[in-house]
Amino acid sequence: MTTAEPAGDPLVDGLAAQDISHLSDALDRLGIAGQCAGIRPLDRSFRLAGRAYTIRYVPVGLSRGTVGDYIDDLAPGQIPVLDNSGRLDATVWGDLLTVTAHRKGLPGTVIDGICRDTERSLEVGYPIFSRGQWMRTGKDRVQADAYQVPVSIGGVRIEPGDILVGGADGLVAVPASRAAEVLDVAMRIAASEERIRAAVLAGGRLDEARTAVGYHDLQHRAQ
Repeated sequence: MTTAEPAGDPLVDGLAAQDISHLSDALDRLGIAGQCAGIRPLDRSFRLAGRAYTIRYVPVGLSRGTVGDYIDDLAPGQIPVLDNSGRLDATVWGDLLTVTAHRKGLPGTVIDGICRDTERSLEVGYPIFSRGQWMRTGKDRVQADAYQVPVSIGGVRIEPGDILVGGADGLVAVPASRAAEVLDVAMRIAASEERIRAAVLAGGRLDEARTAVGYHDLQHRAQ
């Protein structure tokens, strides 16, 4: 499995250790919209966890703008989070960004849009989560409009410093102010499911095991 390790951040470390499904269930339990729809890993082995460094893209204007030279300013543990409005016709991430991000030890990249030069990502094991891949450049089509501002990824609002966790089943965003709470609930959900699994493996009935731990209430929004 290809994994980019978080950089000494206890909340990131804790969330990264949880199953994506348990984090999703915890978000539901707490009434937090954090499941980023349609954002998938380039390779199912890819995982990422870290703090969001956000970039918002817009169509080019008369000045044509640039796709941004931000990558050298990111610190270990920060994830480039690129809001390209879900565009599938112009990429905002390619080979040179992958090489630089990998050299810097960044956890990975998240794009509401597409990437290209995917062979490099697979070669070096650099995680990319996006809507897909296509070769056409974003140069002269989109431009970086703002840095470290709230963005939208898969229909989820993400602010600078929020924690992103990605795995084979997709990507979740955890608001920084609720991270400890989400981690606690996810761990309790995981423990409950483990009790059910153990009961079933010991020969018990699934319905009885679920009832015993209150399984059907685990994901319900807390009152």
